[in-house]
Amino acid sequence: MPELRGLYSIAAGEAFAERLAAGLLDSLGGDRDALAATTVLLPTRRACIGLRDAFLRVSDGQALILPRLLPLGDLDEAEADLAMAPASWAAPAAGSEPPAVMAPLRRQLLLTRLILQWAERRAGADAVPQVTADQAVRLAAALAVLQDQVETEGLDFEGLAELVPERYAAHWQETLRFLEILSENWPKVEAALQVTSAAKHRRAVTLAQAEAWRRQAPADPVVVAGSTGSVPATAALIASVAAMPKGVVVLPGLDLEAPAPVWQEITQDPSHPQYGMAQLLKRLDAERESVKLWPATGRPAGVALRSRFAAVALYPAACTLAWRGFPGALPDADLAAALHGVSRIDCSDPGEEARVIALTMRRQAEDPDATAALVTPDRDLARRVAAELRRWDIEVDDSAGMPLGKTPPGVFLQLLAEAAVAAWAPLELLALLKHPLVAAGEAPGSFRRKLRRLEMAVLRGPRPPAGLKALSAALAASEAARDLGPWFEALAERLAPLGEVLARRHCALGEIVTAHAAAAEALAASDAESGAMRLWREEAGEAAAAFLSDLLGCEEAGLSVACATYPAVLQGLLLGLEVRPRYGRHPRLHIWGTLEARMQSADLLILGGLNEGTWPAATDPGPWLSRPMRDALGLPSPERAIGLAAHDFLQGLAAPRVVLTRSKRVAGTPSVPSRWLLRLDALAAAADVSTGFAAADEPWQPWSSALDAPQAWRPRSAPAPRPPLAARPRKLSVTRVETWMRDPYALYAERILGLRALEPIDADPSLADLGNLIHRILELYVRRHPEGPPADPGGALLAIGATVFADQQNRPGVRAFWWPRFTRIAAWLAGQEDERQATVLRSFAEVKGRLTFAAPGGDFTVTATADRIDITPAAALAIIDYKTGSLPSQKAVERGFAPQLPLEGAIAKAGGFEGIAPASLDALAFWKLSGGSEPGQVKPIKGAPDAHADGALAGLKDLVAAFDDPEQPYPSVPRREWAPRYSDYTHLARLKEWARGDDGDDEGEGA
Repeated sequence: MPELRGLYSIAAGEAFAERLAAGLLDSLGGDRDALAATTVLLPTRRACIGLRDAFLRVSDGQALILPRLLPLGDLDEAEADLAMAPASWAAPAAGSEPPAVMAPLRRQLLLTRLILQWAERRAGADAVPQVTADQAVRLAAALAVLQDQVETEGLDFEGLAELVPERYAAHWQETLRFLEILSENWPKVEAALQVTSAAKHRRAVTLAQAEAWRRQAPADPVVVAGSTGSVPATAALIASVAAMPKGVVVLPGLDLEAPAPVWQEITQDPSHPQYGMAQLLKRLDAERESVKLWPATGRPAGVALRSRFAAVALYPAACTLAWRGFPGALPDADLAAALHGVSRIDCSDPGEEARVIALTMRRQAEDPDATAALVTPDRDLARRVAAELRRWDIEVDDSAGMPLGKTPPGVFLQLLAEAAVAAWAPLELLALLKHPLVAAGEAPGSFRRKLRRLEMAVLRGPRPPAGLKALSAALAASEAARDLGPWFEALAERLAPLGEVLARRHCALGEIVTAHAAAAEALAASDAESGAMRLWREEAGEAAAAFLSDLLGCEEAGLSVACATYPAVLQGLLLGLEVRPRYGRHPRLHIWGTLEARMQSADLLILGGLNEGTWPAATDPGPWLSRPMRDALGLPSPERAIGLAAHDFLQGLAAPRVVLTRSKRVAGTPSVPSRWLLRLDALAAAADVSTGFAAADEPWQPWSSALDAPQAWRPRSAPAPRPPLAARPRKLSVTRVETWMRDPYALYAERILGLRALEPIDADPSLADLGNLIHRILELYVRRHPEGPPADPGGALLAIGATVFADQQNRPGVRAFWWPRFTRIAAWLAGQEDERQATVLRSFAEVKGRLTFAAPGGDFTVTATADRIDITPAAALAIIDYKTGSLPSQKAVERGFAPQLPLEGAIAKAGGFEGIAPASLDALAFWKLSGGSEPGQVKPIKGAPDAHADGALAGLKDLVAAFDDPEQPYPSVPRREWAPRYSDYTHLARLKEWARGDDGDDEGEGA
């Protein structure tokens, strides 16, 4: 290949892989054997695949023996492993055996053990360690990152002791002592196990190859393409290739037009996109002028203009004051067209951004010859776009992969661990058993039906006692699902072994993982397939199986963990593990990370997530070393990562068609546009280019909003069901009469349709719990002392309260929340009892009553359970209603919207309460029992009690007569000013959708 030698650059905007392939083919003429003898080194495995496909395209499908394509592996450990290189690469010295490369998971577990040992030494022999196993796992992952950074740069930790002078803060001194795990302890581990890290191994192999080629250059051509030499070992290898007689180095998008003063500033600015290549040229002892343009190149004039415009916009800060004055800055006449072909869409939030991107890709897919790709470092955005594309049954390959912990097998394993540690508490147990992979030896559909019955019988409402045996006992006591006992016993047998292991205080990680895997397979088994077949299938299942296998294979770690922390340990170990699909994705639509996008091209490129802090990411020196400490150790500046990200952005911006997207708000917080967008805007403004970015070629945002909007909307009247008279209730309690008054639709849904709100799962203590407890305590108190209070009413109330609260032992929150309130209520009630002693002859508690009267549709019965009825010396009745929540207003009582207590008075006057003769009313009163700063309060209804009772009964008769008309509907909240404070049926009535602006003339209860 005599005509190709030395340094070249393929300009931004070129299809890098196609131009590289075309240049190699053209340089060889018809000599296909020379092509086969050529070695091409590329940044990643994906770049190798891309170049392979490019050769197929540029040769018009002719058969070729391709060059040897090898990944450098200088950027992504998962994409390139030099241990896979062919035998022609440098071999170890004779008689030496290179150490084995340690798997990342094994290293993390060994570091975790060292961290726990360090914590135990620091805490003292008798003290509780300050670092738990789950914290140690995450710290180990962070230490591994630091170790890779140091070893990739060819540094070591020997100089750590001098990094932190005594004047530094104490926490840096403590950090330095912690890092002794890497500087002192870790080398001993590697020596004992005869292993090395992947980063150190990759550096050693790369440097060995560079040295071998420096000593003896190969006879066949060697090409390094697409790398910026950001890793020192790779830069050394590139230097060796550049010095070969048949060595070729092809740089990606080197700026050959920047003026010399600008280039001088670039060499000092790590955040600039050209900084990496400037440092590489310095490493090669080459001038920028010696770099030639790669042959077989050519890009549209508009793309070249755009690339130059963007390069000027991203000049170093010291050069931006003279944007217009530099030689090479674009003439004003050209600036207006610089951003043609580029659209910018600022979306309201990430959801809209994902929909807009999916729509643009969907439109591109309609052209059978067109390609499109989303490039973004935001993995959440990538997953959103992939999910949106499934609307149209389009599966897109996200090259960055799916986190293993978010795949179905990964989620299932985490749910199983969490449920076992929680002793099979309802919420965790249901989350596990509702996972699609669970069948427990049955047909999945049959299992789901039984699970729904189990949920309704024992898992909703207050939490049952912990453990599978307690759930089995609760199931046996349930009349509705007693027949599920044998089924649940079989299910418990599959779960029990893991529960027994995790019920211990500490356990070896290997023993937990073994029990975990066995329980997972037992749960996943169906009637037709084994658990292993269902759980470990496809890419995600295979990755999960390999993960557990690797955990079990790391026996030398000897890691013991607190069983309660196992779910968090598992989650920490899963971090960073990705699953990539092998096939079945769209051939022309892609989602790439910034690394994967290098050397790739598409007709339409969408650069997404262009917010500051996302692209580019925030500069972070990491948790271990400050910036001065990193500089002293020799680590690159954090701004170097911004320079690499800026280079990726500029390469993407030079595509034929580009769409730039960002979200104005992320997680509800306003976001800042990427600094590169601001630079482009600033240059356009400085050049008086008012157009700036082109508007979107289609109304993507309105289309995005229309995706989930109904196709048509026809106004209808609010729901007003009219059930037949035979279906309408003929018997209601006084509390349901209030519902009837305030929200007839709720009564219709409950009593006629038979709809009931489900109890919450693992319900927390609420005011309703307090009310039930107080009512039960006062019922027992009055029944024990019907003819007067005891000598110590407060003590009697507390004794009864202790017994009632004891029944709530499986709900410790009830006592914690409500017992202090009850003690204050008891003291207040004791005072009331003493005051009322002389005015009460006898008291009745929780007494039931009923009253029947004639109505147009037949007899109607109203029922009640009075909290307390006192008989006065004058043989009159005082009716008391206990309230632990808010009280109805006097206006609500007078207007009939709080009829409970007056209707109880009407029943009492008619002799409808059991064991109580008809009598006139002495009082109707609410007792507010809050237990707060004012523990209790007596609120009598003002006015004559008999009149209130008679008015309430007359109002009820009118209400019954009105609804006995078959044409009378059951509307939802006919008078919104009297709407109930809470209803289980508001969402069914879609009250907010039908609400109108007028609220009527009446004032509500708050008036």
